[in-house]
Amino acid sequence: MTIEEMKKRKQELGLTNKMIADRTGIPVSTVQKIFAGATSAPRMETILALERVLRPEPDLSRIARTVRPEEPLYTAESAPVYKRQGTYTLEDYLALPDDKRYELIDGVLYDMASPTSVHQTIGGFIYHKMMDHVMRKGGSCLPLIAPLDVQLDMDDRTIVEPDVMVVCDRSKVTRKRVFGAPDMIIEVLSPSTARKDSFLKLHKYANAGVREYWLIDPDRKVVVQYYFEESEIPKIYGFSDSVPIRIWNDELRIDMKEVSEWIVRWISDAEISQD
Repeated sequence: MTIEEMKKRKQELGLTNKMIADRTGIPVSTVQKIFAGATSAPRMETILALERVLRPEPDLSRIARTVRPEEPLYTAESAPVYKRQGTYTLEDYLALPDDKRYELIDGVLYDMASPTSVHQTIGGFIYHKMMDHVMRKGGSCLPLIAPLDVQLDMDDRTIVEPDVMVVCDRSKVTRKRVFGAPDMIIEVLSPSTARKDSFLKLHKYANAGVREYWLIDPDRKVVVQYYFEESEIPKIYGFSDSVPIRIWNDELRIDMKEVSEWIVRWISDAEISQD
């Protein structure tokens, strides 16, 4: 959101500078300066905190490409089944063709676009670092990488596919899927999933008991880190930073500069410009 959009939204909600300061943890003097135009370039973490309070509720129908209500869902017998969004279940999800990738969130099916080479490089790099750490240090935590289903709420209405995750309770890991909330989840953003990952899945993960959640934005070169055990306010890192994994007491840090160098080394400029 731009500052002007925030001002308009602030007026629509009837919020005072003091109310916004209380909800974001930003000093009221800083809030006043931003909305008075005295601060022309607020810090990124300040902007994100303001957006969390002022951004309108997302239109879930536009968060990602979804299965249209009239689009057939194919069963194991190849007979088309027409259902209304919000009523799909695990049974319907399992009946989808194997060549299609979807997520099921509160009964709504979301069509998942194929990941880019940059997306896969970032996820694979971090997974490799995590697995190397576990193999050296031991312990019960198991890093996992997509595609792998997570039955997040342990019901029949939500199945998600995080890009990278860490599960420390091995009883949650079955042959077919993870049953319950992982301890840590990382999502690498793409234009088609950014709003879904940043809003809808953020709240789903927090409410399900995920302890740590990273949103990695390759375009803005930003890592947004939530550590729900301490605060709902995220920390913001750039691609020149070393980001600690909080669930492991900062014993492992992901060097985002090294990730960037890896991307530049292996992926052509032409391809990066298309992401």
